[in-house]
Amino acid sequence: MIGLAALLALTMTMIALLARLGAFASRVLVVGTGPLARRLVAEMLARPSVRYRIVGVVVDDAQSVEPAIAALAAGPLERLAAVIEDLAPDRIVISLADRRGRLPMPELLAARIRGVVVEDGVECYERLTGKIAIEALTPSSLIASRDFRKTHVDLAFGHALSLIVSITAIVLLLPLFAAIAMLIKLDSPGPILFVHDRVGARGRRVRLFKFRTMRPADAPTSEWERDNGHRITRVGRVLRRYRLDELPQLINVLRGELNLVGPRPHPVSNFALFSKEIPYYSLRSCVRPGLTGWAQVRQGYANGLEEETEKMRYDLYYIKHMSAWLDVLILLQTIWTVVAGHGQPHVAPLPAVRPASALWRLGRLRLAPIRTTRT
Repeated sequence: MIGLAALLALTMTMIALLARLGAFASRVLVVGTGPLARRLVAEMLARPSVRYRIVGVVVDDAQSVEPAIAALAAGPLERLAAVIEDLAPDRIVISLADRRGRLPMPELLAARIRGVVVEDGVECYERLTGKIAIEALTPSSLIASRDFRKTHVDLAFGHALSLIVSITAIVLLLPLFAAIAMLIKLDSPGPILFVHDRVGARGRRVRLFKFRTMRPADAPTSEWERDNGHRITRVGRVLRRYRLDELPQLINVLRGELNLVGPRPHPVSNFALFSKEIPYYSLRSCVRPGLTGWAQVRQGYANGLEEETEKMRYDLYYIKHMSAWLDVLILLQTIWTVVAGHGQPHVAPLPAVRPASALWRLGRLRLAPIRTTRT
């Protein structure tokens, strides 16, 4: 019996080792060298997976091939049938920048008949990373998409859950609120709460409550965390580490301005910049913002436009897939962050890939000017 158990443990260990070495990984052939293809390849190379291994990239535009792609080049699009025959992929990911009249349907159909999985690059990227490839989106695919049109039932359920949980949490955490308030007053001069204007649902202004973690600024400063580290107080560092400074936002939930889960509301002072530089930024405001969110548990704080754009990819994924189950998953990961006393491992942004200028301009949708609501 002991020998059988030892043999089983050894077998499982060997299987796990082989899996890590890629023995069971699906052989992936990427078709295309545009922005989406480059980001897909970068993601797969940056986070080695036991499920996928890139065996080659089919070049559709030799003039735009970057070094990382060139190293994996398996041949031009015109030789797709021969490339498939040579590399024997298990999965083909279509990531052409321009498909009009260029999609090699006979070769793809033949591969599909032989059992090769043929997948759209946007769907592959979304499933692999938990975020949406902004570079491959068109305005019509977002505005007319049913995935981004949330019903009143979808929105009401999340808000009702948020209200119930926030009321319960405020009652249970009153002693903790009092203790934190006393520590803040003893540690440094200034108010207990920090009140900040943020952009809420439909572009409305929201006054967000937080426990104060910084000393007052001596001069104008930016909203980025990296520019304000020297102002954080001793108590503030502890509060930020365990995310306790966010607890007063339960009051914002009761006021109907936040949900427990949703895209984090950004400072009003950054609104114009983000609307101008981040494609489809306005879509964040089609749902109620949250105390925590998918971008927060996947990436954490942002310290620049590239990182904010990366978080936007996660926010769009959440808006598209928002559900009770996803909210529960985000809440559990947030609780783990609080209990463990650290944020999620920071995911460094990939090299910026600027899509075609026409698409980028079309993607810069604007919201109406911010309106001040009565509170």
